Amino acid sequence: MTTYARQPVSFARGEGVWLWDTSGRRYLDALSGIAVCGLGHTHPAVTEAICKQAGTLIHTSNLFTIDVQAQLGEQLCAIANMDAVFFCNSGAEANEAAIKLARLFGHKKGTVEPAVIVMEGSFHGRTLATLTATGNPKLQQGFAPLMPGFIRAPYNDLSALEVIARERNDVVAVLMEPIIGEGGICLPGPQYIAAVRRLCDAQGWLLMLDEIQTGMGRTGRWFCYQHEQVLPDVVTLAKGLGNGFPIGACLARGAAATVFTPGTHGTTFGGNPLACRVSLAVLDAIEQEKLCPRAAELGTYLIAGLEEHLHQLKGVTEIRGKGLMVGIELEHPCGELVRGALAQGLVMNVTAGNVIRLLPPLVIERGEIDMIVNVVAHIVREFLQELKGS
Repeated sequence: MTTYARQPVSFARGEGVWLWDTSGRRYLDALSGIAVCGLGHTHPAVTEAICKQAGTLIHTSNLFTIDVQAQLGEQLCAIANMDAVFFCNSGAEANEAAIKLARLFGHKKGTVEPAVIVMEGSFHGRTLATLTATGNPKLQQGFAPLMPGFIRAPYNDLSALEVIARERNDVVAVLMEPIIGEGGICLPGPQYIAAVRRLCDAQGWLLMLDEIQTGMGRTGRWFCYQHEQVLPDVVTLAKGLGNGFPIGACLARGAAATVFTPGTHGTTFGGNPLACRVSLAVLDAIEQEKLCPRAAELGTYLIAGLEEHLHQLKGVTEIRGKGLMVGIELEHPCGELVRGALAQGLVMNVTAGNVIRLLPPLVIERGEIDMIVNVVAHIVREFLQELKGS
């Protein structure tokens, strides 16, 4: 079905930060499959994990104990400082689990119709519940009636949340991205997330952070919330958790960790031995190769390079990001730059209409970042010159 307007390129193989198309042309991947392949392509540890586990056991179902799932759960909970985890197959499923968890949490407290606060500009998935939670009216067009039980608030606006707290008594949770990803790489103000945490504590709400795009070292820490030393009640993960192999996770702590009981939620494929073995290899590689501090260091280097080449150009609004999650906002819609980058051998994308999004693998080298900077600077200058000429 035509659910994507695909680019006119088909990739045949990859290695590290590089991709080769079916004609043998090489491209520098500055998108990582949309923040998925943090270890790059065909990482040997991931390849070995897939081959070995596929030759042993792929699936049994969650009706039985899965030792490798328990091992992955223990490691993830230790890294995230969480108490329990539900494994699924995607980010949307992880957010579905979080939304169900919040509603069940509310019902157990006696809230008849529990509501979850979500942010304008957010993206949480394309299932009916996660689409409703998503703060993009364009994506919701044609899918009414949307689900009830969500309250929208402006991102990075604590006073708006405080107003909701005074006016509503049905709120049970806040679901938000610590950095808005699909909505344009929008960073919160200093201590905003910490302030939301304090408000949730005061109101008895759950703080649920969607770390699907920001997690797994992308921003320079295992999880973005660790920059502020804030501890959420629920965290959702996917994307970089499997480096391309489908796996998602909904982690929880405290009272939120005991909300689900047998029969209240489930999955056929989630947390199967193959997915969990791959994810364990990913966790080990991120730790062994010190990719979290590497992402922090190289992200600073990337932003500095972009600033040097672009910050004085009329038509460039802002360059922003954290770690290897970087956005370049232009004054005009610039979706055509994706093809311009491909012509120069660079894979990137444009989100929110006018924000160039760069999400290179965490294993990238400085010289490869220089290549990204040079190509992006070139195509942006040409684009702005053409606009000026017209």
